[in-house]
Amino acid sequence: MSEEPPDTLTDTRELLLGYLDYYRDALLRKLDGMSEENLRTSILPSGWTPLGLLKHLAYVERRWFRWGFAAEQLDDIRGDRDPDTRAFHARPDESPEEIRALFLDECARTREIVAAADLQDVARTGGGFTPPEHHPALIWILFHVLQEYARHVGQLDIIRELTDGATGE
Repeated sequence: MSEEPPDTLTDTRELLLGYLDYYRDALLRKLDGMSEENLRTSILPSGWTPLGLLKHLAYVERRWFRWGFAAEQLDDIRGDRDPDTRAFHARPDESPEEIRALFLDECARTREIVAAADLQDVARTGGGFTPPEHHPALIWILFHVLQEYARHVGQLDIIRELTDGATGE
């Protein structure tokens, strides 16, 4: 379990990666103990489910770091969205264990990509960023993904409390 980075940490890379791991772990902790029915049930008008959110964040890592920054050619970059509603979804044939494994694999791949780059490096040509002259730096991508995690983990806090009353970090 990742702890929140200490307030004495001043290294930008370590701070960003520490908080990213902290929110990844918080996400998994909030999903732990939920029944499969609750993982697959939406209580929101938008229709997303907790399991769909986990899959979405796996694809966030995939899109921003692999496809966007590293310019890996990937066939499926939008597999986290329902084709009709655009809500985050998990197909009925995808088990919670499979989606958790996908999430952990994408996080591991992100760590490899980030470890091999400098924070000031810009996204490679041929990746997911358009127009071609728009290539954000890795530090910007890390901040963007970090804020996305913070927002979604906060949303999951509310979903979890409404579902079964569980609260806390």
